Amino acid sequence: MTALATTRTEPDLSFLLDRTSHVLRTQMAAALADIGLTARMHCVLVHALEAERTQAQLAELGDMDKTTMVVTVDALEKAGLAERKPSSADRRARIISVTPAGAKLAARSTKIVDGVHRRALGSLPSVERESLLRALNHLAEGHLSTVVETATARRARQ
Repeated sequence: MTALATTRTEPDLSFLLDRTSHVLRTQMAAALADIGLTARMHCVLVHALEAERTQAQLAELGDMDKTTMVVTVDALEKAGLAERKPSSADRRARIISVTPAGAKLAARSTKIVDGVHRRALGSLPSVERESLLRALNHLAEGHLSTVVETATARRARQ
């Protein structure tokens, strides 16, 4: 250790959250790839099935920028899983409508996503699982609920 080295006084929460999130995303990507979907495609299908939503609303729910959303919907349309239709509420807006094939695949992908989450959480003793979920929900709804926009902050790659 050099004389300039610093000593941590707190756990590296950023590393722990980033690392576990990265590994979970890779597991999710591999599992969904088996049925030809990405996590973003799954997200769009599931949220579009819940209610009539515009492309912009779905992008916000999925934390996607406009370009990524367009590419994702283009892929869903090309695969015959979704289509853009005029909104009944705003004729300038387009909603994403899920096709019957898309709805069937969304049901399969939801089971896959639930399984990935179940396996990750199942690796913990039940009392730790409940504590982790309670703590993460508390952070997500409280102290870490608002993004701080800065010129140097970048969104994590997904």
